[in-house]
Amino acid sequence: MGLILERPARAPGPAVSRPSSGSGRGSRARWVWSWAYSGILSVLLTLAVLLGYLVTGIASGTVDWTALLTSSTWSPGNLAFGGLAMIYGSAVVCVLALALAVPVGWAAAVALSEYLPPRLAKPLRLSIELLAAVPSIVYGLIGIMVIRPFVADLGDVPGGDSLLAAGIVLAVMITPTIVAVSVDALASVPGRYREAAYSLGLTRREVIRSAVLPQARPGMRAGVLLGLARALGEAIAVFMVIGRADGRLPESAGDVFSSLVRPGQTLTTKLAGPEPMLAGTSGPYFAALCGLGIILLVLVAVATVWGTRGSTGRAARAPRARRSSAWLRTPKDRLTTVVRLGALLLPGALLVGMLGILLARGGAALNPVFWFSASEGASGGGIRDQILGTLLLLATAALIALPLGYGAGIVIGTRASARTARVLETLTVAVGGTPTILLGLAGYVLFCTTMGWGRSWLAGAVVLVPVVVPVVALTTAGRIRSMPGEITEAALALGLTSSQYVRSVVIPYTWPATLTGLLLGLARAAGETAPLIFTATVFFGAPALPTGIVNAPVQALPTHIFTLSQDSGAPEAIAQAWGSALVLVLITAGLLSLAVLLRNRFEGARRWTT
Repeated sequence: MGLILERPARAPGPAVSRPSSGSGRGSRARWVWSWAYSGILSVLLTLAVLLGYLVTGIASGTVDWTALLTSSTWSPGNLAFGGLAMIYGSAVVCVLALALAVPVGWAAAVALSEYLPPRLAKPLRLSIELLAAVPSIVYGLIGIMVIRPFVADLGDVPGGDSLLAAGIVLAVMITPTIVAVSVDALASVPGRYREAAYSLGLTRREVIRSAVLPQARPGMRAGVLLGLARALGEAIAVFMVIGRADGRLPESAGDVFSSLVRPGQTLTTKLAGPEPMLAGTSGPYFAALCGLGIILLVLVAVATVWGTRGSTGRAARAPRARRSSAWLRTPKDRLTTVVRLGALLLPGALLVGMLGILLARGGAALNPVFWFSASEGASGGGIRDQILGTLLLLATAALIALPLGYGAGIVIGTRASARTARVLETLTVAVGGTPTILLGLAGYVLFCTTMGWGRSWLAGAVVLVPVVVPVVALTTAGRIRSMPGEITEAALALGLTSSQYVRSVVIPYTWPATLTGLLLGLARAAGETAPLIFTATVFFGAPALPTGIVNAPVQALPTHIFTLSQDSGAPEAIAQAWGSALVLVLITAGLLSLAVLLRNRFEGARRWTT
């Protein structure tokens, strides 16, 4: 992969290089680019550590890959490690999620882009983005209280833990991703295609079908694949509603549908359970779990990389006008409009319903005493310590991720050739799509066991860094690409060195987007549960703020909610869980709202240089 120092031919990825005079200027330039390249190094190091953890684990014991891929028997006591039932469970819940989310997501995206005026489309899109900010632990909690009883009544099964419940939860989780990516794809279609189609006398439905969708289809498919990647990597929400039953496979083709309302297991739920702690760090048991991790990582990576390719693939062919039968044109157009607008209302209704449930069940969060008092016993008191622990983890992750992500974005946007930038972006997206359960397991082995930290708040913060860095890097690189070419030309004419160009031009122009990306990444990190369970948190007994690093755990809202939700028969625990969930949603919604506010405030900002 070649990195270039001169301005690249592609626009507008500018790079300025000029021989510097003086040792002070040269040392400053070296410092600037050493910092920038450390961001790219952090992305590559994350991938290397994750792969090293999995490969080393597999090498520590013997893995029977044939049995792992074709057998459904999982019995560590008998050294039988068959993962077929988990692969089947992952496939089923993802297919169910896509079957429910894709029609709604695509229809809602078309309604946002093609039917509504901007003054209505913007707040509705914000509501969908708020759905994306809801932590997965909250989706799991709502799944326990709402979706499991629904499935229990539907299938006449006790409890309602099932593949179907997991599929419904995942469908709600991935719909915002599909909508957001699809809206961007539709918005990128040039207006001249619509104008040409309307000039032929086509109805709005025919214009969208003939002129818009053929151009936007690659990007919309990319949204589906990115949603699939999230569904494959989700652990906690699925863990809470699927039942976690090993070896469940349909006995015949006719048994497939009945198996949907029975408990099952997925790759992520197996890795999120207690078995990774029981397996140790070597031997065939641990090796088999690492083999499952490799399978999961490959599936998520393929979906993520293919999704990013889909949005930059070949342009669609020129649209062709297609008319319906004359007497059906108007009724079809009206019916399609009603269906698409109705699909758009569904995500908004989900958000309103979710907030209604949280407010009704988590009323304790509306009392300031709940925020500022310490917890008492298993489910009494407030959540002061959990809030402080969450904020400590987020603040530490932000301090580490901001310079790394910003440096990576600058390298991708200003120093890399077009081919290298695509490779680096793909690797960055792959890190961002990595299942966080794998990050947690790798962090547990590296920090808590190998380095002897035990449960440590710093280990938890470091594990959250790969969640934040890709968002910061990609938003920064995207902002650099949108930089007007005349700014780069002016910098070249002034004879700025590359480091001066970064300090005086790139940083002032990109910092709003970078800050927005940081807040978006932190909003996602705030709801992460799986990595913190293994590395950083305990349910009780930890001080509000740690006094060291080694054996210094904290309490955090996501893991607090997760532990309380497992005691679904105790009313006090459930009330505490709902109140904690509302607080966590308010924190993440605040971060996301601030990010959206900054995005709208600084969109097209004119203060480009200092």
